[in-house]
Amino acid sequence: MKKITTAEAADALRAQDNILILCHAHPDGDTLGSGYALCRALLAMGKHAAVLCEDPVPRMFAFLCDGMPQADFEPDYVVAVDVATLKLMGERVGAKYGNRVDLCIDHHFTNSGYAESLLLDDTAAAASEIIYALLQILGVSITPIIAECLYVGVSTDTGCFRYSNVTSRTLRIAADMLDLGADTARINREVFETKSRPFARLERMALNSVETFFGGLFATVTVMQAMFRESGAGEDEFDKIAAIPRQIEGVLVGASIREQKDGTFKVSVRTNPPMNAAEIAAQLGGGGHPGAAGCTLELPLDESKKALRTVVEDALRKAGKL
Repeated sequence: MKKITTAEAADALRAQDNILILCHAHPDGDTLGSGYALCRALLAMGKHAAVLCEDPVPRMFAFLCDGMPQADFEPDYVVAVDVATLKLMGERVGAKYGNRVDLCIDHHFTNSGYAESLLLDDTAAAASEIIYALLQILGVSITPIIAECLYVGVSTDTGCFRYSNVTSRTLRIAADMLDLGADTARINREVFETKSRPFARLERMALNSVETFFGGLFATVTVMQAMFRESGAGEDEFDKIAAIPRQIEGVLVGASIREQKDGTFKVSVRTNPPMNAAEIAAQLGGGGHPGAAGCTLELPLDESKKALRTVVEDALRKAGKL
């Protein structure tokens, strides 16, 4: 793995064609916004490019890929965006392309260095911030739809600019996207404010599962596969559940526990200062950012909860909160 600059990444892309862009499985707004912004820019440069993701694009982000070509060609160059480890690509995509990623563009300090070249900026709130800088060097005209892709990326990875990872650069980029034609009001309404009726039912069930520990410093919410079936909600809507535990007054560590179809449990950890979500998730084989991280537990539910509580209790003690 070789770490490269934004200018070097731009040079590499200029020299290539038949470029495949990989997003991570269970895609969020940043991986999709980054991927489709870059893809649209490459197409504008006259290159053959497409985006590939293991899982379907969530409904709220479907507009990002309107009119985009299918990934039905053999790529000469493979780029991963916002993908910190091979495991995050998903089983099928990882098996096919994991050992041939030429360039990874990422903002996770936990990036495993699996790509031949790595463009990493762990001070960026979202990978879309890096893509914006890259497109400026490439000299691509940022159309309103590219601006919307980038805005989706920076807004979703910052909780609509509410998280501690927001910097003045983040806000300036958001302002630039507004100036360049992004319909930010519509995006904010559809992504952050609109709930489907099935999701409203799922949210009600999830709220009934909330548990608190250690005097209210740690809170969890649990969503089982049966709850998805009963509510009719799609798993792509789960991300809105992940923020619930941390929103409770006094909580320093919040965790959402989602049963996956294979019986394992996906844990999303969200923290308030001074706790570090990435350090907590790392103890359980995961990773992420100081304020938001995740891991997968291959234990029964009760044992998964116990393992999570043990790690969080240790972290709270080390932070002098217990």
